[in-house]
Amino acid sequence: MACNDAGREQPETTMRLTNFSDYALRVLMYAATQNDRLITIEETAQIYGISRAHLMKVVNQLTRAGYLKAVRGRSGGLMLARRPNKIRLGDVMRATEPDFAIVECFSDADSCRISPACRLRGVLHDALGAFLKTLDRYTLADLILRPQDFGLRSAA
Repeated sequence: MACNDAGREQPETTMRLTNFSDYALRVLMYAATQNDRLITIEETAQIYGISRAHLMKVVNQLTRAGYLKAVRGRSGGLMLARRPNKIRLGDVMRATEPDFAIVECFSDADSCRISPACRLRGVLHDALGAFLKTLDRYTLADLILRPQDFGLRSAA
């Protein structure tokens, strides 16, 4: 717990990714688990218990960014467009996070009065760089689960 200006305890805040990025990683993980089998938005939404409508936006972005390949038609679906070891997690974050504006001075709408002299911006910029550099060391291949980890049976 941290204290606010009035000395009252309040829960500490944590850095969080958007749901969009979280769902993007989940879709990629599920697709990687399925090898070359096409997956659908419907089954992926059901596996994770998340909104189909939101997942459609995520899948659209991942397809445009070249991480997923969409196959149209009655028996269509989605599959990885690249091998899992060629999909760096840092790149996925850069493609799915809107701006990484973790503090006001990182945004275009910066109205902080001390921004011109503040040293916090540089420290946080370094921290964000370290975060992305760490993610760049890992690929989707490092996250692959077994089908049974999703509550599924492997296709034999």
